[in-house]
Amino acid sequence: MNLLDLMFYGTAAIILVSTGLAVTRLNTVHAVCYLVISFVATAVLFALLGAPLLAALQVIVYAGGIMVLFLFVIMMIRGQRPHRGVASLVRQWLPALVLGGACATLAGLLVFADPSNWVQPPAVASTPRAFGLVLFQNYWFPMEIASLLLLVALVGAFYLGRHTDTRGDDKGEIP
Repeated sequence: MNLLDLMFYGTAAIILVSTGLAVTRLNTVHAVCYLVISFVATAVLFALLGAPLLAALQVIVYAGGIMVLFLFVIMMIRGQRPHRGVASLVRQWLPALVLGGACATLAGLLVFADPSNWVQPPAVASTPRAFGLVLFQNYWFPMEIASLLLLVALVGAFYLGRHTDTRGDDKGEIP
């Protein structure tokens, strides 16, 4: 078993543990934090498999965009809970720090590893240009439907986020 095998199994273990912790947490902010760790570890796994474009998309789209949106919505909707003490804080943050540190260590090893002995499956070893050509030549219709759905969601979010006063008039201003 070489270094890449150890990194692969270590990353897979981080993904399983952090996703399991995300599902079992009662505090939604902690669940989202564990899910971010899982997404970053998935990006490391993609990089190990020789797909740097998928790894970058995983970090940018999921860990960067979707999870920030989830945290923003959760923090806007939920109120502040009282602090329960240091023991509770250590019990909640210790697994997150251990998993995050392990993921950062594996990502650091990946940066300094020698890529000459990596096995690249032909299905995932593609360039961003080839990915874009396949996406917009063969799958243009699903892309148009996805963009239409995103536009409808954006218009719906603007509609739900507008401010109305007690008379029902739309003032268009934030209180």
